[in-house]
Amino acid sequence: MLRRLLIQDFVLVDRLELDFRPGFGALTGETGAGKSILLDALSLLLGERADGGMVRTGRERADLSAEFDPCAEAQAWLRANDLAVEDDGVLLRRVVDAGGRSRAYINGTPATATQLRELGDYLADIHGQHAHQALLRNDAQRELLDAHAGLTPLAREVSDLWRALQTARRARQEAMAGMEALLRERELLSHQAEELGRLNFEPTAWDAVNQEHTRLANAAGLIEGATTALEAISERDAPLSSETERLAARLSELAAHDPALNEVSELLSEAAIRLEEAGHALRRYQDRLELDPARLREVEQRIEEVIGCARKYRVGPEELPTLLTQANTRLAQLTDLADPEALAAREDAAKQAFLKRAEVLSQQRASAAAKLGEAVTEAMQDLAMSGGRFEVALLVEPEGAGFGLERVEFQVAANPSQPLRPLAKVASGGELSRIGLSIQVITSEAQAVPTLIFDEVDTGIGGRVAEIVGRRLRELGTKRQVLCVTHLPQVAAQANWQWRVSKEQRDGQTLSSLLTLDETGRIEEIARMLGGVNITETTRNHAAELLGLEVRHTARICNRNAQRRSGRHRRLGGY
Repeated sequence: MLRRLLIQDFVLVDRLELDFRPGFGALTGETGAGKSILLDALSLLLGERADGGMVRTGRERADLSAEFDPCAEAQAWLRANDLAVEDDGVLLRRVVDAGGRSRAYINGTPATATQLRELGDYLADIHGQHAHQALLRNDAQRELLDAHAGLTPLAREVSDLWRALQTARRARQEAMAGMEALLRERELLSHQAEELGRLNFEPTAWDAVNQEHTRLANAAGLIEGATTALEAISERDAPLSSETERLAARLSELAAHDPALNEVSELLSEAAIRLEEAGHALRRYQDRLELDPARLREVEQRIEEVIGCARKYRVGPEELPTLLTQANTRLAQLTDLADPEALAAREDAAKQAFLKRAEVLSQQRASAAAKLGEAVTEAMQDLAMSGGRFEVALLVEPEGAGFGLERVEFQVAANPSQPLRPLAKVASGGELSRIGLSIQVITSEAQAVPTLIFDEVDTGIGGRVAEIVGRRLRELGTKRQVLCVTHLPQVAAQANWQWRVSKEQRDGQTLSSLLTLDETGRIEEIARMLGGVNITETTRNHAAELLGLEVRHTARICNRNAQRRSGRHRRLGGY
């Protein structure tokens, strides 16, 4: 459940810190007092889009945070997304600057608004003021049914399969329409792939070919240079190697008279050895090196072929293998596209995959629709719609669609004598409020979300119906944490705890104050909601009756607290 909410510099709030309780809580107050600010803040923390206008005027940023009890589903989501898992709770934070940029955090780790929204689905569910009107749309009706039955993942899978089917269908249709162009393209690519295949070009061999060409083209000069060097080193009358060895021996003799010549003698001895080794290496090089005009012509022809092909296709030689791969890949695609039977088979396979999962979705929707229809019909009997009926109709889509094989339509008959008709066409404002609230309460009972928030969803009802709605919310509060923003005293009286938001003047500013009401405070607030400005003893007694208190104690309690306002004040903000 929601434990704590901290709001700072948000819209009209300077600073607010609230500790929430379990059960059913009511948030009341006059219109415009600031009740919706709490829900707007929670919506932002649960991933709603941020806007710079949310920052309090004159401030640089708004800072919001909420702490929730941990639940197994939320912790599993945190682990799956490699986010910190805390045993003592889940902490969400959102910071919005005046420019509209926002930062989000989950348990202190930076996160995205999408991640807040995904995690928020496991923590709280907010039913807004316009939830009833949303129920008039078929897509909203379908989404609500799927969510109620736990079919949302399957519905997404069916939607993905539908898109795959449309892709296969378009490929076949486009191929049939452009068959002549496809054939021309395939012919050109076939010639290209054949030519590149014959070339049998490998980038790793290109450097070797160029090096061989350089050597063959300069073979005469290489032979002449090697011969000249070999003659100088070891084959003329006074070769360098012999002369160097003789000089080393002479200096070695002289070193007997001056040891300083030993180093020079040793260096010349090493040089004589190196010259001898160089001579052997040159002989081996001469044995391998020869003039080969025929091979030179072969290599030059190969280089010309590669460069000519690369110039033809306007690429570098090293890009030719990639070009061949691309041509073969596209040829394989064109072969399929130019094969009507293969395209038809692919489309049929996509259609069968779609139908298989869509039929499963249809079966499960049918079962869930029957149960939801029965539950809402039963609830309508308690909400002054005796004899009324509610049904979730599944209207067949012959060709299928992204949402499956049927449209979902909520149908209602407000009176026994009326036939079932679409909800959007027959429900009056009051009837829509009652039916919508029934649907929301029933679907909320089936969900695992621990915190449910209702924002003035009881608009359009009153009297006995409002009292019944309050009792339903109180029952729901035994299983979940429920918070309801309401203007109805019958609903507020059923709450386990109650807060009141009101305006006051302080230091020249209009501020909002939040009061946590005790028993006496609740009597006064319920009496205000019942009687308006002038609250009489009779109104207070009526309020006490709604709260289930004994009337004979009401006057004594109210007189005792006449000089002070009960409840704990907490500042909401100025505007």
